[in-house]
Amino acid sequence: MRSPYGRAVRKLLDDIESSQSDAIGRAADLAIHALTHRGALFCAEIGHGIQGDFLNRAGGLAALHQFGHAFSVQDTVAACLSDRETTARVHREVEAIRLAVTASNLREGDVVYMGSVSGRNVQPVALALACREVGVRTVGLTSFAYSAETTSLHPSGLRLREAVDVAVDICAPYGDAGVEIDGIDTAVLPLSGIAFSFTGWLIWEQVMVRMAAAGTPPTVFMSVNRSGGKEFYEAARKRFDDQGY
Repeated sequence: MRSPYGRAVRKLLDDIESSQSDAIGRAADLAIHALTHRGALFCAEIGHGIQGDFLNRAGGLAALHQFGHAFSVQDTVAACLSDRETTARVHREVEAIRLAVTASNLREGDVVYMGSVSGRNVQPVALALACREVGVRTVGLTSFAYSAETTSLHPSGLRLREAVDVAVDICAPYGDAGVEIDGIDTAVLPLSGIAFSFTGWLIWEQVMVRMAAAGTPPTVFMSVNRSGGKEFYEAARKRFDDQGY
């Protein structure tokens, strides 16, 4: 007997493939153009650390790099001034991300992939807008159904799908959870993690297939735990460093 969660996942994957082929193709277009024009690909935070599934991964692209930053200020205030602290915190987040982008290795023509299930959070929107300022292209993975029911926490009022160059719908439901269980008063079992991972790999698949067909196959990794895997990985890393894709 198939579980309700299994049915929800299979429907989710079918929905992504059937409705997002155009957006996935455009997300791959940006990557291919960058890699064949001396650009670089970066993967920023995707909900619950999903970006880690794409980085330095067996069978994955060598060209994907992590984009992250750290910025901290200790300046607490009295509880009665908490509304002021909230405003200051949002401003600090936005400015820290802008600084991270301008101080980083990002250059015009590069591409940054990012994600947010709801699309409303400050950091991914701020990153997309800061990238736009310096000519870096952006792809956002987000749930259109979820973000349609939310308001942005970013001062611009924009949600992620409105701030990026290409928005790909991961088709997760509002609230993310996808299964109803008798005796539990809310939906359970989130779908976004699987959706993020699946959608990302569909994009990277397009990049691999189309670049290989054009005679410029991208560098990919083999598991170091296979026989000869470590040697393959080291050769792949050198190949990528020498040609940039």
